[in-house]
Amino acid sequence: MSESENDKELEEIRAKRLEKMTEERLGNPGGSGKDEDWPAEPITITESNFEEIIKKYPKLVIDCWAPWCGPCRMVASVFDELAKEKQGKIAFGRLNTDENQGISMKYNIMSIPTFLIFKEGDLVGRPVGALPKPALEAAIAEHL
Repeated sequence: MSESENDKELEEIRAKRLEKMTEERLGNPGGSGKDEDWPAEPITITESNFEEIIKKYPKLVIDCWAPWCGPCRMVASVFDELAKEKQGKIAFGRLNTDENQGISMKYNIMSIPTFLIFKEGDLVGRPVGALPKPALEAAIAEHL
């Protein structure tokens, strides 16, 4: 292999590494960069898939809710909108606190709706209440 071929190969390797680093920094692990790899609507989260979902998505917001909760129903459409708008950047999930009491106890959820914000698997924020869209977006942006 000639010196110019070696240089060309090294340049290609550098370009691929830079692309991968950029995608990871933007929250697209795996390097596909496709929004289709991320959900466009909230994922149903249960005790059985909780750990898997937290590990899968480096940026995740979980809406802790219950069917009887009026404020939870009020923010549901806002949460759905954000999931669609942030597809490819942030994953969104819903956790029914009545059906998943172990997680509710683990994260000390006393009021709903509570939004658990995870970054790289770590809980980094937990806004509480029926927040309007701009306030919920700001809370998410503050932590992610």
